[in-house]
This record gives sequence, structure tokens and C-alpha cells, in this order.
Amino acid sequence: MPARPDISAWRPPVRGVTEVFHARFTEHAYPMHTHESWTLLLVDDGAVRYDLDRHEHGALESTVTLLPPHVPHNGCSATPRGFRKRVIYLDSTQLGDDLVGPAVDAPVLDDPALRERIHLLHVCLAFPGEELEAESRLAFVTERLRDHLRGRAGTRRAVRDPELARRLRELLDERFVAGLTLREASDLLHAHPTHLVRVFGRAFGMAPHQYLTGRRVDLARRLLLQGVPPRAAAAAAGFHDQPHLTRHFRRVLGTTPGHYARSGPAADGRAVPGRREPGAACLTGRLPPSGATENALRNR
Repeated sequence: MPARPDISAWRPPVRGVTEVFHARFTEHAYPMHTHESWTLLLVDDGAVRYDLDRHEHGALESTVTLLPPHVPHNGCSATPRGFRKRVIYLDSTQLGDDLVGPAVDAPVLDDPALRERIHLLHVCLAFPGEELEAESRLAFVTERLRDHLRGRAGTRRAVRDPELARRLRELLDERFVAGLTLREASDLLHAHPTHLVRVFGRAFGMAPHQYLTGRRVDLARRLLLQGVPPRAAAAAAGFHDQPHLTRHFRRVLGTTPGHYARSGPAADGRAVPGRREPGAACLTGRLPPSGATENALRNR
């Protein structure tokens, strides 16, 4: 009896992504078929052999594979032990029809930096509430894909626009509880999404999603010390749910919201045994400029 495949599929609420698909196959072989979307493939274990436009190709662990829409292809494991893969399906707004031909000619991209960006995009797409980060990472992924397909892949120069960075920070300050997508910011500030992220990182040393998350954690910690329960504090501070708050609270402050709320002095004024002062700094309106935006975006 064929082994049951181990798969996970979902559609995140991120514009431009139609589906995310993770799978482990040992015996399954894809017949010739097409997709309406662009197929962005990482192979994490094993290797895949496929035909695209009557030419044989291979997807390896070290490379990135990009298959264009409406072009027939198949796929099967290149070894008896099968393969494990992660796929992001991108709609036509992310890569234009003019890039279909170059993708057919060269679907395999040997670019470790691009592969790492795609890996980190998969990581944040697995968690609800990370839409701003996912949009930012997706923008840099598709920018590099376009550069490859147009023969312009390389390091983009650093940019400075402190006024635009300040306006984006003000917008994040106004909307950090309600939330803000990168597309909304781009439309409101009349700037390309990747340009916005780059100038913000250049000015403030962090990516916009890191700033927004920091503002939310800052508000949540104030609410917790006022006696607001963690679930209510998470909702009031703009987090998707309590686990979303806990994940970021632990990352920023090194402890959970519940422990943080209980860490103060006892009711009779005596110190709580073993109490340690929280060690993370609040975000303020003044942030030191440092580092490149793409490093800030990668190293959250």
C-alpha cells in the first residue's frame, strides 16, 4: 500500500500569495499539469526531477525553482527515498507575463541569499498576525526574482530618505493597534514597498514590522501591569491572539506575559523571592540609525 503523504496547505491573508503547500512524498509522481499561479519551490530534502516545456530539469536542496503559470510540467523524486518540499504560489500581480519566457528558459536559481529570504517568508507565513512582515519579505523575494529573470541580479545600493522614513514611522504610530499592511503604506505614502522598507531600516535600524511589534509589546506590558488579563491585553494591543502576544513578548522581554504581570512586589510590600527586573527596553520615538534594511529584515 502506498505511503500516505505528509502535507500541509493553507491560504494566508497576504496579498499576492494564493497558497502555501508543504509536503513530504516518497512514492507520489506528479503527472503533466499546469498552474494559474507562479510556483516558487524549495526542496528541503532529496531531489525532484521534472520536465518543463519538454526539457528535463532538477530541483535540489541548495537551489530555488520558479515555474511560470500555464506552462505544463510534471515531477517525481529523483531518488528512492523521496523528497520534502515547500511551495509558495504567487499570483500574477507579483511577477508579470513578460517574465514567463525567461522562467521557462532558466527555472533554477542558484542564489543562497534568495533561498534564505524564501525560507524566512515561509516561517512568518505559518503564523497569523504577521502580515506586515510577510508582505515585506515577499516584496524583497519578488524583487530579487525579477532581477534574476531580467539579468540584473546583484546587490542594490543603500538609499536614504529620512523624511519618508519619518512619515512611515508616524503612520505606524497611528495604526500599530489596528494594523497596517505594506500595500496600504505604499499607497498612502506614494512609495514602492521595498523602497519604504529600505529607507525605514536605513533611518531607524530595524524593519517596519519590528517597530510595529515593539509598539504593541510596549502597550501590552503597560496593560498587564494595570491588571489587564493577558488575553484582553493581547486584543487591546493589536495582537492576533494570546499566543501571538506570548511569542513576541517572550522574544522581546525574555518571559511570558503572565509571569511578567505577576513579577511585582507582594501585596504586603515585601519583595517577591527570585524576582528579576525585566530587561528589555521600550521603543521610543528616537531610534539610532544603523545597518542595512535587508539585514534588519532578515534578523528579527
